[in-house]
Amino acid sequence: MATNENLPPNVIKQLAKELKNLDESPPEGIKVVVNDDDFSTIYADIEGPAGTPYENGVFRMKLLLSHDFPHSPPKGYFLTKIFHPNIATNGEICVNTLKKDWNPSLGLRHVLIVVRCLLIEPFPESALNEQAGKMLLENYDEYARHARLYTGIHAKPKPKFKTGAISESTTALNVDQTNIEVKNAPSGAALPLQSPLPPSTTTTSRGNSQEQTAVVTTEAGAHGSSTASTVVSAASQKKDAVLAKAQADKKKIVDARKKSLKRL
Repeated sequence: MATNENLPPNVIKQLAKELKNLDESPPEGIKVVVNDDDFSTIYADIEGPAGTPYENGVFRMKLLLSHDFPHSPPKGYFLTKIFHPNIATNGEICVNTLKKDWNPSLGLRHVLIVVRCLLIEPFPESALNEQAGKMLLENYDEYARHARLYTGIHAKPKPKFKTGAISESTTALNVDQTNIEVKNAPSGAALPLQSPLPPSTTTTSRGNSQEQTAVVTTEAGAHGSSTASTVVSAASQKKDAVLAKAQADKKKIVDARKKSLKRL
């Protein structure tokens, strides 16, 4: 169990229990980062609520616990820059739960949920950022534009590993390997069977390009062979017709001569 000179042992014990509960069952859109060596500073990542200018952003914040916690409220700060009426430019959070409405029975879970709700419904009347508060009251669209701009610049979530990247890389390797086998195969040897899937219309590698070229060439060759066969067949039929007509004409001439000789 962690120890801290600024916090009494019974408070540390209670915090350890609450932090474990937050880790196992976190509130929606909130992830607590636990430091077992120091319970006097609690870090949390807050996801921007959907439908707000902070949507798709992830904001890191911290709660500082004083030596007389929980009799005095923690101090809250946003470490990620944010454009919000109730959050000062230095990150300090202004919310009644951390000031006049504080109650020692309130836990860390309640505090974190209130802070996230502050992103959904700001209170411009008690603004620490006067520019944001004034803009929210006078021109919400302009306020939202500023808030989204800050979110896009400062609160970008860390990129997640793409599970599809492994299968894409494996597919590319398999295509290249197939091309190598085709090139190295001796003349007349049986080629490996290809995947029944149709080739992609987007060429992502040299192997795919060669494969598509081979398919186009094969189709063109097949088309050319079919055309040539048609031409040869037509010529042969025409020749047979001419020969048949010539033989018929010759027969007529012979028959006519026979009739003339009989008359004589």
